[in-house]
Amino acid sequence: MTIKLFNTLTRQKEEFKPLEEGKVKMYVCGPTVYNYIHIGNARPAIVYDTVRRYLEYRGYDVHYVSNFTDVDDKLIKAANELGENVPAIADRFIEAYFQDVGALGCKKADAHPRVTESMDIIIDFIAALIEKGFAYEAEGDVYYKTRAFNGYGKLSHQSIDELRSGARIEVGEKKQDALDFALWKAAKEGEIHWDSPWGKGRPGWHIECSAMVRKYLGDTIDIHAGGQDLTFPHHENEIAQSEALTNQTFANYWLHNGYINIDNEKMSKSLGNFVMVKDIVKEHDPQVLRFFMLSVHYRHPINYSVDLLNSTKNSLDRLKTSYANLVHRKQSSSNLTSDDDKWLQQIEKLRENFIVEMDDDFNTANGVSVLFELARQANYYLQEKNTAEQVIQAFLNEFDSLGEVLGLVFSENELLDEEIDALIEKRIQARKDRDFALADSIRDELKSLNIILEDTPQGTRWKRG
Repeated sequence: MTIKLFNTLTRQKEEFKPLEEGKVKMYVCGPTVYNYIHIGNARPAIVYDTVRRYLEYRGYDVHYVSNFTDVDDKLIKAANELGENVPAIADRFIEAYFQDVGALGCKKADAHPRVTESMDIIIDFIAALIEKGFAYEAEGDVYYKTRAFNGYGKLSHQSIDELRSGARIEVGEKKQDALDFALWKAAKEGEIHWDSPWGKGRPGWHIECSAMVRKYLGDTIDIHAGGQDLTFPHHENEIAQSEALTNQTFANYWLHNGYINIDNEKMSKSLGNFVMVKDIVKEHDPQVLRFFMLSVHYRHPINYSVDLLNSTKNSLDRLKTSYANLVHRKQSSSNLTSDDDKWLQQIEKLRENFIVEMDDDFNTANGVSVLFELARQANYYLQEKNTAEQVIQAFLNEFDSLGEVLGLVFSENELLDEEIDALIEKRIQARKDRDFALADSIRDELKSLNIILEDTPQGTRWKRG
């Protein structure tokens, strides 16, 4: 069995063949950290965490890198509005990001490079593009000479003439062609800046990923991934920058996840219908949101609503109930008999079905269907008058194994009273330190474990839900 994935570059499914046998170099564009993440940011975090988990399940050693854009126009605007500096805002929302995606079951990347910590490699990259004739300086700004790169538009499948018709030069820009884009921006009065051969300034958005990919993964990588909205211009521009510099293919496979709609309307700033992850996990088990995201194929759009999330909770509860029933029955099970062989074979067949579905462009929706079939077969088995401990354990092991791939946990973790008290004390201290993100995270962790907190004038009380 081989993995096939849909490559945005070729617009077809292709057999996955990594550059080096048994190893995968994977880069995922991370968030711009000027605010808490919304569910649109959560979807790629969950999707590509699952892709990584599945590749590891299939035996690959995955080197996974995801960046933080910690300086750009949005951060500068937020700093001005809040009266803070850019690094302080970035630090706060990076920490919040880790708390939010951690609650959603996402593992940290092997490296999380930040723009502000990568300035030397970014400046060197830009200087090399100028030297090769692919970029030019204009009064402190540096622009990429788009028409100099033969093949621009190949990822988004647009011709240079089509792109030219929709491009324009904004007021204050000094570029030679409307299609050219900024690699370096001269600093405005009072802005955060770094020294460069072209004067004080900061990088454009696109150059950071090209420089980081090269530093952490090399000139050519296996998989580059992100949201569908990044296909153009961000990923298109990354290809132009990197391939112009190295004369090598930048990424062999491009993955893009679909958009999220809110109550059947596209999520957008103009509609003001953003839903923050931190707000969802106050009311819902974070695992439910993850399960919801995986219930639809990653390339398809997904519609979010509270009703759909509640329906997803009911579905996840069915799997957890099946798991709990297996755990309970295991205590009274006997030894394996020849009649149980068919059940062990059935479990093995379901594992093979899961692999078939996930090998087909990481089809988590069908993978979840296999989980429900595993639960259905487990429920049938529990109707048997006599059950074997080995079969029960085989069902439990398969639940755990497939759940690990999808980032789901079916067992109920029962906290001891003293562990709860210790977490509450930690939360109280976090509130005193005005670290409200940590305090909220602890409360949400306890809530996910069915521990309800009540803040009273006499202190914080808890009870099991």
